[in-house]
Amino acid sequence: MDYSFAICLKNREQLEKFLTRFTTEQLNKIPEGFNNNIIWNVGHSLATQQLLTYGLSGLKPTLPMDFINVYKKGTKPEAIVSDKEIGHITSLLFSTVEELQKDYQEGLFKSFKEYTLSTTGGVLSNVEHAIEFNNFHEGLHLGSCIALAKFV
Repeated sequence: MDYSFAICLKNREQLEKFLTRFTTEQLNKIPEGFNNNIIWNVGHSLATQQLLTYGLSGLKPTLPMDFINVYKKGTKPEAIVSDKEIGHITSLLFSTVEELQKDYQEGLFKSFKEYTLSTTGGVLSNVEHAIEFNNFHEGLHLGSCIALAKFV
């Protein structure tokens, strides 16, 4: 699983570049033809990782549910994300991966609620599947950020 965590960190490094390269206005901009923005894609990546791993394992996510509810599947940007909130999201990019890896290595994930993916129809049967699928999912949202960046 070390490789899977390393891939996640690489994804997060790429997402961080958007947060440091663009202004608050650019991160919040929803270009014509899009239904979200760069900051939402980054926040969504964080929220989804929590729900796929901790949530499906019956554990309390390490991020507050208030945060997760703003960015989880089925949401869209509803408000301007402030500089302070962007800084907080930036700080969570790496700490959430490190915490997940630590919790995984300590054997915290003992059970898992099987989940059928809406994107691929595949089934997540254990936390290892969730961690690996999360990398694919974050790659999709990294691609969205790349596309959005051309229009902000």
